[in-house]
Parts: sequence; structure tokens; C-alpha cells
Amino acid sequence: MPKLQGFEFWSCTLGGARHVVAPMVDQSELAWRLLSRRHGAQLCYTPMLHAQVFVRDANYRKENLYCEVCPEDRPLIVQFCANDPEVFVQAALLAQDHCDAIDLNLGCPQMIAKRGHYGAFLQEEWDLLQRMIVLAHERLSVPVTCKIRVFPEIDKTVRYAQMLERAGCQLLAVHGRTKEQKGPLPGPASWEHIRAVRKAVNIPVFANGNIQCLRDVEQCIQATGVQGVMSAEGNLHNPALFEGRSPAVWELAEEYLEIVRQHPCPLSYVRAHLFKLWHHPLQVHQHLREELAKVKSLEGVSAVSRELKLRCQEDMSRQMEGEKPLGGLPFFHWVCQPYIRPGPKEGGKDGGTCSKRALEGGDGGGPDVLSKSKQKKQLRNPQKTFDPSLKPKYAKCDQCGNPKGNRCVFNLCRGCCKKRAFRETADCPGHGLLFKTKLEKSLAWQRDQSRLQEPQQPGLGDLGPGGPGSFSEVTGSALT
Repeated sequence: MPKLQGFEFWSCTLGGARHVVAPMVDQSELAWRLLSRRHGAQLCYTPMLHAQVFVRDANYRKENLYCEVCPEDRPLIVQFCANDPEVFVQAALLAQDHCDAIDLNLGCPQMIAKRGHYGAFLQEEWDLLQRMIVLAHERLSVPVTCKIRVFPEIDKTVRYAQMLERAGCQLLAVHGRTKEQKGPLPGPASWEHIRAVRKAVNIPVFANGNIQCLRDVEQCIQATGVQGVMSAEGNLHNPALFEGRSPAVWELAEEYLEIVRQHPCPLSYVRAHLFKLWHHPLQVHQHLREELAKVKSLEGVSAVSRELKLRCQEDMSRQMEGEKPLGGLPFFHWVCQPYIRPGPKEGGKDGGTCSKRALEGGDGGGPDVLSKSKQKKQLRNPQKTFDPSLKPKYAKCDQCGNPKGNRCVFNLCRGCCKKRAFRETADCPGHGLLFKTKLEKSLAWQRDQSRLQEPQQPGLGDLGPGGPGSFSEVTGSALT
């Protein structure tokens, strides 16, 4: 069958999906997608997969896609991060039989994306993106889609979207924030940008941002004219968001854990999901936060979840008539509801940027402030110091800047030393590299083998007439 495109692809292959679960690293795994589908999600994305690793590592393909699909998990879009057209297409070819479309991640704003040169940090490289989309559109049997972030300027965002459409993109998911709007500085997503993109392109558009409940979904569709709405944070705190329900937290926590037993995933994923689901109850029953962080098995996680359920049910029984939720929440803490991340003015003491948490019993806010993770490390090892002035200083490798080996004959790190020693057939005892020595031993062995294979010259005492080794035997019958 010919490959469907644009609105035909959205209406036929994707079933006209309007409620979409966003791709989330380590959070939109199969178990969570199935839970979300049970509660109103019509389309899901896989977590972001690294195209280069997907191509070279069979185990990565198996663990992140091949064993993460089932008939109930469709329609499904597989998302890749990539910065090379050939690598992107190779990964997509390996994945296309397990999904309904391939998505190129152009929206990740995190520092790891900056270091890896992918995600939102490719949005200025239009020539590269055009080559990637064109090649994928030509060679794949399924459509290629893109998830993007906006530029501060609406007109540039529109031109960006139009360029991707011309290259062959069949569906755009537009996050209405710039790549700088992340962490404690998200700000509201711009539906104005999304509306302008929707009007300017002739392919389906999904909106992403500002979605906390079903009412937000309906308002977004009316305000922007998009075909569907995508949710990430809202979905993590309430997987029943697209149903328009806010059930008790334990209802969805228990259902999720039951799905995990049928479709296992790493414990870190499960724990992260429960931290999101139980976010508000854990603000009340804080001692259980450490318990949830320390458990090492699925049964341990389930036990903490059951304990939280009991505590919340006790809180319900003590609820007084007319009592209002604490902390300005729309519902009581045992109900699934959105979490509004505090901005820097709310989080920081001085109205500026958020500061690190101080040591237990410390004054806080000074130069000796340690992050929570460093506090934990210091509790495990009281002798450990985090003073930068006391850290050992390392001489740098002459080529790459990594710490060099103290006894390296070339003043290089091990990686650079190995390349040079191999190229020059040299030794570096400091790094245990003996290319020259091994070559000399190999040549000596070959010389010994050659000498052993040479025919031995008979001695004079063995040339008597008629005896073994006689001159006539050695020279043959030419002398007879």
C-alpha cells in the first residue's frame, strides 16, 4: 500500500487521535502507555531513543523497542534523537516495522542534548534538518514526524515549521516554549505560536504545553485549531487526565503496578512514576519518601504504596465537613491532580534563582552549601570533602585535555597514548602498552620457526658407503 501522508495519515493510521501522551525519557515505557490508553489516551510515543546507539547495540533495540510492543499499544510513534541523516534513517529502518511513524526529536532542551548536539539544539541548522527529513521521507515505509520547540519570534517559528513540511514531515508536535524555558524557568507555553503554525502548514499539528486537565485540552483545541493535544507532566501526575477524572491516587498506582507485573520494566522507572503519582501525599507523609527511595524490589515499592494508601484513607476519615485542601491545592492531597512547579521567585529565598539546600543544622545560603545528593554522600562517608581547593590537580593530556598518565612517556591520556603507540609501534610502560616489545617477540619467534624448518646438513661421519645418511643417499643417483 502507498504510504499515507498528512491528514490522511492522521485520520486513518492514527485514528484521528486528539489525546496524546508525549515522549518522555524513561517515563513513557510500555506499562505506562498501556495505563494511559486505558484512561483516554488515543496515541502514545515511545521514550526518546538514541539513534546511534539503536543502530549499533542489539540489546538496546531489544530492551527499548522490540520487547516493548504489544497489539494493545497502537497506534505508536517511535521517537529518535539524531544529528546525522544516515544514522537517523538506519535506526528508523530498524524500528519501522514496530510502529506507525518515526519522530525526530527537535524539542529536548536539556544539557545532555546540548552536549550530544541533538534535540532543540539543532533548530538553527535548517540545512541539516532538511537533509534528515528528506532522506527519511524517501526511504521509510512509514511517515516521518517532528516534535519541535518554538523560537521567540512567531514568524521564524512559522518559517521553521514550513521548512520541515516541505522536507517531508507529515505531522508536527509543537511545544509552545523556547529551549531556554526549562527547569525552574518554564513560564507558560505560547498558544499564539502554535495557532500561527497551525494556520501556516497543511499537515496535522499537535499542541504541547499548559495541559493540566481535560478542560485545558478543550480550551487549547479551540484557541489554536490543532488536531490533537499532547501532555507530559499532566499525564504523569494524573494518567486519567484525558478521561476528565481525578481519581484517588492509589487507584491508579495499584493499576500501574499490576500492569508492570505483566510487562516488567526497570525499577527506577516504577519508582519515578510513583514519586509523581504520590507527589502531594508525600508532602504530608514525608517519612515515606525515604522509604520509597530506598526500596530495591517491586514488592518493596508496592508495600510503600499500600502504606501511603492506608495513611491517606486515615486522612480521609479525619476530614472535617467544610474543610479545604492545604497548600492551595484544588483537591485534597490523596486525589490525582496537577503539580505546578514553583518558579525562581517562589523557590528562592531572596526572590532570585533557586539556591542549593544547606547541610542539616547549617545556616544555609553561604559558600559551604551542598546539594542534597552531596549531603547523602557525606553521610555515607563523613571524611569526604567537596572543597574544590582540596581536589587533586591533574596535568592535562597534550592532545585531548583529559588527565594524562603520570608515567606516560608521551605525556598523554591512555586513549591518546594507545593510538600513538600503535601508530609508531612504540612502548609506554606507564600505561602498560607494549606494541614494540610484542612486535620484536613476534619477529624473533618467526626467525626461530624459519630456522627449524630449514633442512639440516648431514655431518661427514654419516657419509659412509651403504649406511644411513650416506653420500649416495643424499645426492641421489646422479653420481652412480
